[in-house]
Amino acid sequence: MEKNKTNFSIFIIGALFFVFGFVTWLNNVLIPFLQTSCELTSTQASFVNFAFYISYFVMAIPSSYILKKTGFANGMSLGLIVMAIGSIIFVPAALDRNFALFLIGLFVQGTGLALLQTAANPYVTILGPIESAAKRQSIMGVCNKVAGMIGMLVLYSAIFSGSEGLINEIKTITESLAKFESLHIEPPTHLIMEKTQLLTELSRNVILPYIIMTVVLIALMLFVKTAKLPEINEDTNVDEEQNSKKSVFAFPYLWIGIVALFFYVGAEVVSVTYLPQYGKFMGFTENVSNNFGIFALISFVVGYLLGIVLVPKVITQRMAGIINLLLALILLTIALTSTGIVSIIAVILLSFTNAILWPAIWPLSIQGLGRHTKLGSAFLIMAIAGGGVLSVIYGRFSVLCNPQTAYSILYVAYGFMLFFVTIGCKIKKWN
Repeated sequence: MEKNKTNFSIFIIGALFFVFGFVTWLNNVLIPFLQTSCELTSTQASFVNFAFYISYFVMAIPSSYILKKTGFANGMSLGLIVMAIGSIIFVPAALDRNFALFLIGLFVQGTGLALLQTAANPYVTILGPIESAAKRQSIMGVCNKVAGMIGMLVLYSAIFSGSEGLINEIKTITESLAKFESLHIEPPTHLIMEKTQLLTELSRNVILPYIIMTVVLIALMLFVKTAKLPEINEDTNVDEEQNSKKSVFAFPYLWIGIVALFFYVGAEVVSVTYLPQYGKFMGFTENVSNNFGIFALISFVVGYLLGIVLVPKVITQRMAGIINLLLALILLTIALTSTGIVSIIAVILLSFTNAILWPAIWPLSIQGLGRHTKLGSAFLIMAIAGGGVLSVIYGRFSVLCNPQTAYSILYVAYGFMLFFVTIGCKIKKWN
């Protein structure tokens, strides 16, 4: 019976991780969409990721205090409601082509996800033996990335399918207006009005998908609420010495793990989000380049499936992390020293190595925290802001250098993660 309860709980959490992936990876489609419909520069468009991921940093600690009051299960339901509010904000944002309102919607969505992830990640970690936590996290990862692929395909189809003619018209008018500006001639009013009308028409393509998403999130909230997920004991797998520590600051490996997770999320986001732009830089057409993000998520899923099979029966989660990080450094070197399809494949395969890193870093960071689990989890969730910070850094470097050279920032990310899984996770006391 206990096993059945555990399996049912894992099924529910898997559904939530599906939602995480569906919402998170939509940013890959939203960036080019908003860049066109809101007439953004590349730098402005990079704030799509920043607004989404910075919410984790801002809201993770408040989320931990909310979870202390509500418990894990009720906290997840609340997170889904907040996400639904963020999704519905996209409707007025699309009607008015208001980029600031889009960013607010993304921030609110991220706030809901921060609450959900602060609850769901420790929940799935403590739901069974700590030694097999990476396996359970890998199962969640498969749900996350499969949802990401589906979400990217669905939103891309909803926004851009049948809109090729509309987008071409916008490009044509934009080029005409640019010619007038270059000659310092006032452009015709009818051209400006026509372009505005076309952009508004394109912007409104996002309304229906986000209304549907709002309804689905509310339905899932009701499902989680009625499922009555069991609360779990945070003191599981905690020894007496660790449980007697009064402060969360007494766990050095947690704080090193937070920095490692910051770099991990940054590496994950950078290696996937910028693949379409990188493909075009390498000379591939837009249609071909837009598929590279999907291939990266497929690469993720393969990595997660291997993790499910091998961890911990064949290899420990820590050793899996070490091997994958060494492989990531090799692939990164290939990506930076080669060109064309070889470089593209190397970047895509980074996602394969990334797959086991969250499942390895999270349990190693959270093990033995006892009553500090919720707060420790909140600090770890704050580290997800790395996805926004490294995105902006990569975007800036790609302008200063080029998109290929900019990937060299990942050496720092993978190097620090390797330090954590080899040495940092063993540091139990401050010297």
